Amino acid sequence: MKTFASMAIRNYRYYFLGALVSNLGTWIQRIGQDWLVLTELTDNSSTALGIVTALQFLAIPLLAPYAGSVIDRYPKRKVLIVTQIGLMLTALGLWALVASHQVQLWHVYVFALLMGAITAFDNPARQAFVSEIVPREYIPNAVGLNSTSFNGARLAGPGLAGLLVAAVGVGPTLLINALSFIAMIGAILLMHADELHPAPIAKTRGGALDGLRYLRSRPDLIVVLVMVFVLGTFGMNFQIFNATMATTEFGVGSAEFGLLGTVMAVGTLAGALMAARRTRPTLRVLVLSMIGFSVSTLLLTLSPNYVTYALLLIPAGFFSLTALTTANASVQLGTAPEFRGRVMAVYMAIFMGGTPLGSPLIGWIGQTLGPRASVAVASITTGLCAVGIFAYFALHKGLRVRIARHPLRIKVWTHQNEVEATS
Repeated sequence: MKTFASMAIRNYRYYFLGALVSNLGTWIQRIGQDWLVLTELTDNSSTALGIVTALQFLAIPLLAPYAGSVIDRYPKRKVLIVTQIGLMLTALGLWALVASHQVQLWHVYVFALLMGAITAFDNPARQAFVSEIVPREYIPNAVGLNSTSFNGARLAGPGLAGLLVAAVGVGPTLLINALSFIAMIGAILLMHADELHPAPIAKTRGGALDGLRYLRSRPDLIVVLVMVFVLGTFGMNFQIFNATMATTEFGVGSAEFGLLGTVMAVGTLAGALMAARRTRPTLRVLVLSMIGFSVSTLLLTLSPNYVTYALLLIPAGFFSLTALTTANASVQLGTAPEFRGRVMAVYMAIFMGGTPLGSPLIGWIGQTLGPRASVAVASITTGLCAVGIFAYFALHKGLRVRIARHPLRIKVWTHQNEVEATS
C-alpha cells in the first residue's frame, strides 16, 4: 500500500490537517508545562512532575467503561466536538493563571486531572472515529498516518516550545495549545457526513459490561493489551526521562530539553511512515519492536553525555512507535465494529491509564536512585514482557524463529500456521 493512500479520501485529509495543528499545540504545552513544574513551581522535583503526569491519566482507567459506552451510543463526530471544546477551555484556564502570575503547583494538579477526565472520552473517540473515515482496508494506513501527524508535531513542537520558553516564558505555550483546538473542531465540522462509514449504534445502556465480556472471549486481543499496558506504564515515560536527564544528569537549559523531544520524533516519525506502508499488523512486528525498545532504552541508561543520549532517542522512538501502531491497528482490525468504541476505550485505559501507576514510581526512582535508574526500569520491564510473550507462544502455540540471510530478515511462525499452509 502507498504510504499516503488515505490522503486520497477528502474527510481524512481534513482530519489529518486538523489533528496536525492540534497535536503541535499539545506538544508545545507539554514542554511548557513540564518546565513550569520543574523550574518555576519546584526545585527540579521529578516527583512533582511524576504526579502531574499521573493525574493527567488517572481518570482514563476509571472512566474507560463509561466512556466506551458513550462513544458507541452517540455519533463520534458530536462526541469529539464536545471533548475538543472542553480541552480548549482547560488550556485557556491554565494559561490565564500563568499569565496573571497566580499559578501554584496545586492549580497544575487540578487542570491535569480535568484534562485527563476529558481525554478519557476524547482519545478512544478519535481512535474509533478513524475507522469511520476510511474503508476497512485503509485502517492500518490511516493509523500509521495518524502517528505521522502526531510525531510530525512532536518533531517541531518541543524545539519550538523550548525556544518560546527561553524567549517569552511559559504562558504563550499554553495559549498556543488552546487556540490549536480550533483547527480540529473546524476539521470535524467540514467533513461530509455522507462519505463516512458509521459503525452501528449500541442500543443498550449495559454496553460497558458487554464490551468487557467481548474482550474476555478474545485472548488474541488480550495478549496485545498486555504488551500495551507494560509499554505504556513503564516504557513511555519520556516526559519524565528527558526532563530529569536534561536538568539533573546533563545540566542543560530549556532549549536543549525541548530539543530532546524533537530528536526523538525523528525516530517516531520514521516508525509511523513505515507503519503506514504495512497492509496488516503482525505479532512478529509487535514482539520484535518491544525487544528493540528494550535494547535502545538500555543504551540510553548508559549514555555518557547529552549528545549521545539525544541520538539514542531516535531508535527508542522508532521502536516504541512501531509497537504502538502495530498494537493499535491489530485491535481496531480485530474488533467487531459495534464494539470498537468500548474496546478502544479499554485500549486507551490500559495504555494511558497505567501511567498513574508508572509515573509516580518512575519519578520516585529518579529522585531516589537517579534519572538513569528510572530509564533502566523501562528497559527491564519491556524486555521481560517481550520475552514472556515470546516464551508463552513458543510453549503453547509452537512458535518458531529463523534468521533468513538473503535478504536479511527474521521469520516467525507457529506450528498452527505451518499445518494450515500444508493442508
